[in-house]
Amino acid sequence: MKTLYLMRHAKSSWSFDELTDQERPLNDRGRTDAPHMGQALAKRQLALDLLVSSPAVRALSTAVLVARELGYPHDKITVEPAIYQADLDTLLSVIRELPDSANSALLTGHNPTITDTANYLLPNNSLTHEMPTAAVVCIRFQTDHWAEAGPATAEFYFYDYPKST
Repeated sequence: MKTLYLMRHAKSSWSFDELTDQERPLNDRGRTDAPHMGQALAKRQLALDLLVSSPAVRALSTAVLVARELGYPHDKITVEPAIYQADLDTLLSVIRELPDSANSALLTGHNPTITDTANYLLPNNSLTHEMPTAAVVCIRFQTDHWAEAGPATAEFYFYDYPKST
């Protein structure tokens, strides 16, 4: 079995006009919500084998704050450039190329792709709305190979967001 956690980055700041989209940092709420969600995940006693993030500052900062709460070494976070501005097919390729040695992986990325991917993988449990910032959906795949991750092998496990925990 493979377990995937899809996480939308925490709330980012729009206060710095001189920064590119990729350089935007988390705002105060984002710096509070990301560790809060990390604590919520820690309460579920998950064993995380791999944490993969978009290179965007807001996504990577979210990943670092969550990793800290999970006891996952921040220097082991994998930065995957393809996640930034990924469409559904690109993010599915990233997921399907994860190493089979990892049984659980958390991907930190961006909307609309994070929500679109969750809805594609879980057509019977589709989210009826856009995932809010710092939301996490957990999907379990009945397979031993990430390459086989898809709707036919996917099962909904949980969905959390800052106001729900």
